[in-house]
Amino acid sequence: MALISAWPLVFPILFFLGCFSSSTASSEGGVFPFDIEGSSAVSAQEATDIRGQQQSAATGSWVPFAEGCQEGFYRTNSGECSPCSCNGNANRCLDVSGICVDCQRNTTGQHCEQCPDGFIGDVVRGPPTFCHPCPCPLPVVANFAVSCNRKSGSVRCVCKENYAGPNCERCAPGYYGNPLLIGSTCKKCDCSSNSDPNLIFEDCDEVTGQCRNCLRNTTGFKCERCAPGYYGDARFAKNCTECNCGGKMCDSQTGECLADSPEVSTGTDCPTISCDKCIWDLTDDIRLAVLAIDESKSTFLSISTGVAAHKRLNDLNLTATHLQVAMSKKKNHSILWTIQVDDVAAEMNDLLTDAEVLDEQGNKASSKGLLVQKETIATNNHATQLVQQLSNMRDNIQEISSKMKYYAIQQELSPEEIAHKLTVAEEMLKEIKHCKPFTNQRQLADEEENAAEELLQQVEEFHERYNDTRSLVSDVLEQLSEHNMKLSDLEEALDQALDYVMQTEDINKENTANLQEREKQHEKIKEQANEVNSILLSATAILAGPQKINSELSKIIKNASGFYAEIDGAKKELQEKLANLSLFDDDLVEKAMHHAHNLRRLADELDRNLYGVDTNGLVQRAINASNVYKNIASYIEEANKAALLALNTTNRVNDAEAGIDTQVIYHKGKSEKLLSQAMELQKAADASNDLTIADASQHINGTLARTKALRSQLMRAITKMQSAEPGLDARQRLEQAKLKTAEAVSATMTITQATTPMDENVRMWSENLQDFKHSSSAYDRAVHSAGDAVKKLTEVFPQLLDKLRRVEQKAPANNISASIQRIRELIAQTRSVASKVQVSMTFGGQSAVEVNPKINLEELKSFTSMSLYIKLQKDNPQLAASPDRFVLYLGNKNAKNYIGLAIKNDNLVYAYNLGGQDVEIPLDSKPVSTWPSYFSIIKTERIGRHGKMFLTVPSLSSTAEEKFIKKGEVLGPGSLLNLEPENTVFYVGGVPPDFKLPPSLNLPGFIGCLELATLNDDVISLYNFKHIYNMNTTTSPPCARNKLAFTQSRAVSYFFDGSGYAVARNIERRGRFSQVTRFDIEVQTPTDNGLILLMFNGSMFFSLEMHNGFLYLRYDFGFSTGPVLLEDSMKKAQINDAKFHEISIIYHNSKKMILVVDRRHIKSMDNERTAMPFTDIYIGGAPTEILQSSISSHLAGSVGFKGCMKGFQFQKKDFNLLEEPGTLGISYGCPEDSLMSRKAYFNGESFIASSQKVSFFGEFEGGFNFRTLQPNGLLFYYSEGSDVLSISMDRGAVVLNASGIKVQSSDRNYNDGKNHFIITSVTPERYELTVDDKKESKKKPAKDKAGKSPDSVKKFYFGGSPLSMQQANFTGCISNAYFTRLDREVEVEDFQRYSEKVQTSFYGCPVESPPIALLHKKGKNSSKAKGNRNKKVGRDKDKISQASTGLRKLYQEMNMHRDPQCHLPMNPKATEHAYQFGGTANSRQEFDHIPKDFSERAQFSISLKTHSSHGMIFYVSDQKETNFMALFVAHGRLIFMFNAGHQKIRIKSQEKYNDGLWHNVIFIRGKNMGRLIIDGLRVLEESFSASANTWQVTEPLYIGGVSPGKAVKNIQINSVYSFSGCLSNLQLNGRSITSASQTFSVTPCFEGPSETGTYFSSEGGYVVLDESFSLGMKFEVIFEIRPRSSSGILMHGHSVNGEYLNMHMKNGQVTVKLNNGIRDFSTSVTLKQSLCDGRWHRIAVIRDANVVQLDVDSEVNHVVGPLNPKAIDHREPVFIGGVPESLLTSSLTTRNSFIGCIRNFMIDEKPVSFSKAALVSGAVSINTCPAA
Repeated sequence: MALISAWPLVFPILFFLGCFSSSTASSEGGVFPFDIEGSSAVSAQEATDIRGQQQSAATGSWVPFAEGCQEGFYRTNSGECSPCSCNGNANRCLDVSGICVDCQRNTTGQHCEQCPDGFIGDVVRGPPTFCHPCPCPLPVVANFAVSCNRKSGSVRCVCKENYAGPNCERCAPGYYGNPLLIGSTCKKCDCSSNSDPNLIFEDCDEVTGQCRNCLRNTTGFKCERCAPGYYGDARFAKNCTECNCGGKMCDSQTGECLADSPEVSTGTDCPTISCDKCIWDLTDDIRLAVLAIDESKSTFLSISTGVAAHKRLNDLNLTATHLQVAMSKKKNHSILWTIQVDDVAAEMNDLLTDAEVLDEQGNKASSKGLLVQKETIATNNHATQLVQQLSNMRDNIQEISSKMKYYAIQQELSPEEIAHKLTVAEEMLKEIKHCKPFTNQRQLADEEENAAEELLQQVEEFHERYNDTRSLVSDVLEQLSEHNMKLSDLEEALDQALDYVMQTEDINKENTANLQEREKQHEKIKEQANEVNSILLSATAILAGPQKINSELSKIIKNASGFYAEIDGAKKELQEKLANLSLFDDDLVEKAMHHAHNLRRLADELDRNLYGVDTNGLVQRAINASNVYKNIASYIEEANKAALLALNTTNRVNDAEAGIDTQVIYHKGKSEKLLSQAMELQKAADASNDLTIADASQHINGTLARTKALRSQLMRAITKMQSAEPGLDARQRLEQAKLKTAEAVSATMTITQATTPMDENVRMWSENLQDFKHSSSAYDRAVHSAGDAVKKLTEVFPQLLDKLRRVEQKAPANNISASIQRIRELIAQTRSVASKVQVSMTFGGQSAVEVNPKINLEELKSFTSMSLYIKLQKDNPQLAASPDRFVLYLGNKNAKNYIGLAIKNDNLVYAYNLGGQDVEIPLDSKPVSTWPSYFSIIKTERIGRHGKMFLTVPSLSSTAEEKFIKKGEVLGPGSLLNLEPENTVFYVGGVPPDFKLPPSLNLPGFIGCLELATLNDDVISLYNFKHIYNMNTTTSPPCARNKLAFTQSRAVSYFFDGSGYAVARNIERRGRFSQVTRFDIEVQTPTDNGLILLMFNGSMFFSLEMHNGFLYLRYDFGFSTGPVLLEDSMKKAQINDAKFHEISIIYHNSKKMILVVDRRHIKSMDNERTAMPFTDIYIGGAPTEILQSSISSHLAGSVGFKGCMKGFQFQKKDFNLLEEPGTLGISYGCPEDSLMSRKAYFNGESFIASSQKVSFFGEFEGGFNFRTLQPNGLLFYYSEGSDVLSISMDRGAVVLNASGIKVQSSDRNYNDGKNHFIITSVTPERYELTVDDKKESKKKPAKDKAGKSPDSVKKFYFGGSPLSMQQANFTGCISNAYFTRLDREVEVEDFQRYSEKVQTSFYGCPVESPPIALLHKKGKNSSKAKGNRNKKVGRDKDKISQASTGLRKLYQEMNMHRDPQCHLPMNPKATEHAYQFGGTANSRQEFDHIPKDFSERAQFSISLKTHSSHGMIFYVSDQKETNFMALFVAHGRLIFMFNAGHQKIRIKSQEKYNDGLWHNVIFIRGKNMGRLIIDGLRVLEESFSASANTWQVTEPLYIGGVSPGKAVKNIQINSVYSFSGCLSNLQLNGRSITSASQTFSVTPCFEGPSETGTYFSSEGGYVVLDESFSLGMKFEVIFEIRPRSSSGILMHGHSVNGEYLNMHMKNGQVTVKLNNGIRDFSTSVTLKQSLCDGRWHRIAVIRDANVVQLDVDSEVNHVVGPLNPKAIDHREPVFIGGVPESLLTSSLTTRNSFIGCIRNFMIDEKPVSFSKAALVSGAVSINTCPAA
């Protein structure tokens, strides 16, 4: 035992000796033995011998200590010989330790498993069998790397000191040479120490070594001599001094003035020449140029052949290709414009003809219409009377029928018995009429009735006890059976344990004998171990010192390598910064400094103003926010210092421009090499050159000819159109067409001019090549020809060459621009902070503030909302003398179009002007003199011409508030606030002396305190001002805010406007990262996207975002597998519903990440056990530099959060975000306006609907903003019987259609991408349509003046309607809508509250503005009639809505039709109004409407059929599922369950109903009883005591199943899953429920046989595969289809960077289309027989990088696309059978969903189960397909 314990001490000695011997062997060899072909010093035969020797000896054989093991083996501590583990790279290893000795093939390590520094092996396949020298840049011959490694498939080099670049292919700054040239090295620049002393290295050309920017009046290749005009010692003394020779030259060493040049003989005609300084300078420059040319020539001759030539040739080819593509595009554009002009001419002629025909028809129809009108009125009156009589009769019949049915159900009567009873009743009724009153009989009957009721009650109690006992029998029997089985298992276990005990005793006896023997051996070994221990102790003491020194040296070497790398990077950054500073503008610095001083002065003044008045902490926060100005000032001062240095650098750079001619020589040399390369390829180029030239000439000539023809055609068309005089609109269009055509002609001529020199060059080169002979004269001519070509090419592309020269001479200049951009960001952030300073200003009557409103003035046109806080200074004597005061003015400088506030006649007055008369709204219900002495809240609103003002007076002692409202409206035609951006002013508290207010506001300035709050949706502040006037901060400090009750609610939450963020630094000061780490926060927002939480540390990060309304969690704590995505893929919790949601993120045991929303588990993920490596956390956003850093690729977006947050906690510890240093741009409170959804975006397939009490055909007015680029689309729709009221776009015009009367706008250009405002009014006399204050109207027919049906709740639609199929849905934005309602005042519509929302976004408006939008939106036209579209109105990426009643009727009509190319009908035969559920665990329908009286009485009836023994049929509950009601199947029996307080009531049927037959079920929950009625024969009832608490449930109401995680609290797990079967005739309290808000995996209930497969119905739907399946760079997909439509999407995959794969059918042709990040490419297969013939067809798709093969029934086709070298695999969702509209690109030929069956779906030979899919959305039946 002692020997064994001593072995660990022996290992360091042996390892040290092995390292010593290995290093000795290496030093003797001198270099590593290496063979570039992959062999090594140890041959393959030797390696075979090593392995053979290791295998020949008996492994594990024991050898005496005196003998040694064979080569390739080592002796273990037990004395046995074991084979060396050296990976075949050594044949000898040390005994005991097994450490390998003399590793071969350039390997090292204890087992020859590593590569030494400077070498690299194939680490992908395990330990390297061979190590190659690093290819940095070339192996062996030019390897300049310290070490290298392989990362992401490429080799990364760690370069030596003198080298730089990913592969050490260039010299580091301060060194010169060409590492790519064999034999060349990088040498240090030698500039005689005369370069810029501010640089940390000497600046020279990185190839030639010629010094740049010689200082101290020096010049020369190495700055080794004094410049002309100077003398001295440039190298050592460095004392170059200016010559003192009166401008003449002097000796460069001594400084002696040189004599003038000798005079020329007078006998000649030449004048006397005196050589001045200029001549000597020129001579010196010429000499330097000659030296530079010689050096360049020697450099060019040493360059490896072919590199530069090939690069230049590729550049020329690429340029020619780009020009060819550009010419082709111009050609296509020209043809397109010609066709468009011709179409316009034809349309105008047709319009004129149609107008004349319609005029004649209108006259005839008018006379006929009068006669028909009279007859219609008479007929209508008569029909009304008949309808009323029939209605009365129907009511009586229904009442009798309902009573009869109820009696039949109660008495369980058959139809024959019912008829008999009716006959008897009629006879009894006749007898009763003739009889006297039955008084005595009545008493006897009452007594018998009472006795019968008592008996019945006793029977029911007995029956109930019997049922309970009977239900317990089966449970008792099952429990007894289980106990019996457990006893049997226990008996078997005891028998087995007894056997184990006996075996254990035998083993113990054997172990005892062995132990005695081992103890004897142990005594012997112990003596030997003592001797070894003494030796090891001395060796350990000796080795301790060298080991410590060795470890310290290793650390020093690593640190030094890191320092070298950092210095290298610092050199490059300093050089770039110096070069960039040369571009800095002096004026910009001066302006920035001036602005910085102003900002600092304002910040100091604000600090003085606010000192000493902080009562709530808000003032101090305002000061902190304003201090950001100081940061800007200091930043600009730093920029100024850098700019001063930049001025000097600029002068030096200008001097360096003199060497630009050397670049021309450089390009000429490249052209010579290009020409020599072309000579070698002469034979192959002769034929192609002629063809290329001819083709280019043909294209150019063709382009010119087509241009001329196009010009003549346009002129003829213009002449023709002008002669027709179509109108102003047509003329404007033709003028635009002429301009576009002129632009096309100009562009074509420009291209022609650019290509003509190239054509000449190509011809010249062709002639040179054809005439070339191997002679010096021909070579010289070719060289001159190439030089001319280069010169001409330089003339054609001067900008390109200039950019190339700049890139070659200096580094990119981006530091200064980055600094300027940073300054702009800081200023923008400061403005944002200033707008959120919640501090008031005090006005003394003479002061004023001009505020900077950061809102877009277009947003204020139709709707203007403003809120502010006001406090009067009642004790001021000026206010007592003159109480009328001005408050604020927002409007134009000319006092037209404005809004304002003033105090007049002791009333607060809201005044506004919309271009006509002034409107004044006085708040006379609360005089100003009665206002309290603290702040009150004022809010003004204007929508169109309607205005409203609110006053809220809070209380000091409670949260009670007094509210006062006053409204008014403009009497004139104006409805828009037209503010001009350049003339708009916003004055608060007063105005400058030179500004003239309108008469209604021309009052003295305000006296008191004001604080701005919001303007529309944006937070504003007085401290975001442009100017201040007479604001004395010393005498007028801000008013202290009283701690009112309403301000406390403001402090609960924080408002984020999307530009700011909060940051909590060093979060572990409040709590520690532990085994359970938790973050909690509550959010409230209507927006779709936004960043909620972000932490990062280098490349590690943690981000929680909101993406399309759902949570998106992505993180990477240094995992080996890369970033992890945890998202709400099942769409369990939608966040953007303008409600508060509590989000919790739990990291359990540093391994499991859990996402919880509203205390409901959403998703969890297991990871590698790693702790969170963060200290700071950003909330609601982050700085731009962080969002644009390396983590940007992992974020779903970089949009800041907009909305409200509260309750941020880390480890259950609260944080006050506004008090955290670093928080920027957020404020207290949560403005209600910011959470409203006043704007909606529609994508052409969407709509929203609501039901309100509006009289559309009576006295009605409504209006809204819209913005679109599409000429057609339905904006608004309402129908009442056959009468329709709609507003739509028709070819750019706005059309009002009211009961067939159309009112159309005169303009047709409203699809210009700008905001337009529509007002529609209906009066007893007229229909009026006003667009942007342009009114059109038509007289209301006499038949409509009587009005329509009585006012009631009406349903209307925005953006489209499922009821109107003749008009396309709208594509664009609708905002600021309002109606004159009957039940409340005029107010802006909140679209978030609408009951139906289909594919609609309530935040942002992605409609571009012209002219760019018109170029990019042409391909997407929503004007197509809906009849040709797939009916996907009810589907969306995130939310699938069931079709409305009108749309379902359309589906029923479609059942009668079929695709003409298909054998099977589009819809199989199905039971009407019945739906099939099942296939997935959460198949269901959701209904949002729950009646108000539901809590008092809930009566449901439903029909069902099923073969399943378990499943959920109906479920509804409150949010916490405390109150609930459910109907489900358990063991084939129906169970009705609900709660009564804390008691659960359970009513269970005795019989089983999973027999596949239809059964009618009624279940009722009353105030004190529950009842279950099955088929009208079985009545089960349960009574309970009424609870004092109100029984309330919330939407949605679930049918057929529940959402994931629902109902588990109350229902057994087997019955929580979806019901498998059919349901129909759902009724609630006697009313049918037909329109579901959401549908998941529900299809019509088909009749007839079925088979295995997944059916996609015509109502639309799709399947999203789970995350284990993805389509990457290489895959194989195989499946079978049996379509019922010839067109539809089969499969779709889409990545976040725009790449996609789409497989679809189009008229029977199967197409696969891809985009791999380069461009689109596709392949198709068309079968000879029809793909829609009612049979199964096999489809296979195989992709391998850029190659895609498509196989349809053995018909194969493939395509080879462009290769993307940067392509990576993305794990994105895979859609089957359809895809949300938002993911489809405009280039796809079909957008319809697939209709039919799919089966046997496989990806990479793995079967795909659709029942386990991540999402089954819409009408999709899993695992059940109607048979053909």
